[in-house]
Amino acid sequence: MPKKRSRFQTKIEYFAVRGLIGAIGVFPLKTSMSIGKNAGKFIGSIVPKLKKIGRRNLEIALPELSEDEKEQILDGTFESLGRHLGFVSHFRRFKLKDIRSLIRVIGLENFEKAKATNRGIIFFTGHFGSWEVFNLLPPAFGYSMNILVRRIDNPLVEKFVDTFRTRFGCQTLDKKQSARRMFRVLENGEILGILADLNVQEREGIFVDFFGVPASTTTSIAKLALNTNAIVLPAFAVWNEEEQKYVVHLEPPVEYEKSENAEEDLKKLTQDITTVVEKYVRAFPKQWLWIHKRWNTRPKGEPQLY
Repeated sequence: MPKKRSRFQTKIEYFAVRGLIGAIGVFPLKTSMSIGKNAGKFIGSIVPKLKKIGRRNLEIALPELSEDEKEQILDGTFESLGRHLGFVSHFRRFKLKDIRSLIRVIGLENFEKAKATNRGIIFFTGHFGSWEVFNLLPPAFGYSMNILVRRIDNPLVEKFVDTFRTRFGCQTLDKKQSARRMFRVLENGEILGILADLNVQEREGIFVDFFGVPASTTTSIAKLALNTNAIVLPAFAVWNEEEQKYVVHLEPPVEYEKSENAEEDLKKLTQDITTVVEKYVRAFPKQWLWIHKRWNTRPKGEPQLY
């Protein structure tokens, strides 16, 4: 349970976040993203704890890489996070009509086919490239989306961030309080966005392979899909250096079938979703959140990895 903040601390944190985003966002978009990229790399150099976690994750996932290769990936991770911050700092200045020129979409036909079925759609992604792009993208094509989020512990910061996410009509759902609403959203044929790549407590997930190592993974996507017949679509926003823009990859749906073994259905679909996440992390390793303890929860009897 998070430590309770004083009113003074709450306000200090709020003004710090607002000031940082405002300061970066005062420049043209390209400059803001460049400043963010350099700021991210600087933060990585002065917060050794984060780099330590990242190095350990790379030892677990990609032990075959040299130390130099691992450091290059970690530097890229911090640059990617900073670039993402620079992009987010302009959310309040973006106009809906501009979004299509700022972001290129590959695989739009996969979404259009899914939408034509009138079934609910679950978009899943990870902390990869610019995941906040998906607050802008559906409205740019005339759709709204419900986004499952973990509320920020600081209520002022949460309210500030939520204005970015919901500016063009998307709605945020609190993952701790919205179980029934998520089912209703999908049963009504609406769109729900969920992040699929973070460690969860054992009671919240199941262990599936991620880079060949058991990782405690949320079952929320699989449960929702299996119970509502929703279509499960992978979506990843990848920074393209040549184009100087985010390119969103909308993959064909992850197929699944229901059998008489509900537990196995749940595990198979969760594994298939995680396999897609791994595919993108392997393809673009510098754009994933290596500084999160992805393998922190361990199966009973296994030693801690951190």
